[in-house]
Amino acid sequence: MESVYRVVAGIDVHKNMLAVVIRRQAGEQAEYEKRKFGTTRAEIQHLEAWLRAQAVSEVVMESTAQYWRPVWYGLEAHFRLHLTHPLKTRAPRGRKSDFRDGQRLADRWSAGDLEESFIPGSEQRSWRWLSRTRVQLKKKLGVIHSQVEGLLEQGGIKLSAVVSDLFGVSGWAMLEHIARGITDVEVLAGQARGALRKKDPELKAALAGQLDPVYRMLLRQHMDQVRLLRRQVEELNQALAEAMQEHIAALHRLSKIPGVDLYAAQELLSEIGPNASAFASAEQFASWVGVCPGSQQSAGINYSARSAKGNRYLRRLLCQIAWAAIHTKDTFFAGLFARLKPRVEGKGAAWAVAHRIAKVVWLVLHQQVEYQEKGSAPPNERTLVRKFKRLLKEFGSLGLDVRALLDSQLPTPV
Repeated sequence: MESVYRVVAGIDVHKNMLAVVIRRQAGEQAEYEKRKFGTTRAEIQHLEAWLRAQAVSEVVMESTAQYWRPVWYGLEAHFRLHLTHPLKTRAPRGRKSDFRDGQRLADRWSAGDLEESFIPGSEQRSWRWLSRTRVQLKKKLGVIHSQVEGLLEQGGIKLSAVVSDLFGVSGWAMLEHIARGITDVEVLAGQARGALRKKDPELKAALAGQLDPVYRMLLRQHMDQVRLLRRQVEELNQALAEAMQEHIAALHRLSKIPGVDLYAAQELLSEIGPNASAFASAEQFASWVGVCPGSQQSAGINYSARSAKGNRYLRRLLCQIAWAAIHTKDTFFAGLFARLKPRVEGKGAAWAVAHRIAKVVWLVLHQQVEYQEKGSAPPNERTLVRKFKRLLKEFGSLGLDVRALLDSQLPTPV
């Protein structure tokens, strides 16, 4: 009789139930043992004890909504865990059951037929929760900003047409007076600070409106929400700073990349990790993020080069970093955007810049190197030839024969 050399457990995760199938591989034959468990803490502890008693070495499960998380956290200290996407393990119609799903997970993982998701360690997971919560709170601030602007329009107050930021120092002071029912434009305009004072006539004209009591009440509520969100964001900033205290060097290296400030560096570190060890290469990292061209090929034809979804938090962040780097003068990324923009639309060129920044981020973290700014490279011969041909084509579309014009300007040889 051949000895058992691999024991794998597949778990079909649900909100209130876990269908667990243990697969024992002995030679060509595979044996299975099945059992159901609940999802409470005590039930997960019973599951952990049963798996250890069965000499299970690896556990694979689907990322079903958020229900896989307590199972993962309860087992990660004792087993090698693997998480897969449900779309990659979906059963054919009519052949689905809980234990079949668990068995299929164990079989396909044993055969090396599944890709696992990247799940960071407990420390990095806490960073992610802090940074992602901060992102959500800032989105809420943006929503409230739009709602406040809509309320002011109800009273004919065009403050946002003159003030660049409604929630800035000047705008906030005016909003507080408006919320208290003050309508005197002299008093309201007197709250202006700095360069806004030079726009006194435009400011008084924009403030010549009045909110009804109902809208003033709503404005006060929105402002209370803004104060609360700002305080919560500040608490998250402090918590992130304390949590990443040991990785100041990595944050400093990231901050040297054009377009990356401290908050962006913290988000990058929370999503990738301090050394990007989960990714073997910069290309693999860019593919995981979803900032490289995709492939939808069939019969030798690529029907779409649209990027994969990837990590939506990093995709958003890298796009923001790319646009900031593009608007930073005398940088490599600004030059790259200028070279690519004539061939592809502006957003496509910015997407290419985000792709390049993703590779730079991986190098900075994985190889622990400093970013060295080389500046905008001068155009090479190929670029100049391509630009010249494009200009010839544009002049030709306007009915101008550039070659004949140049010949007429040349001196006649003696």
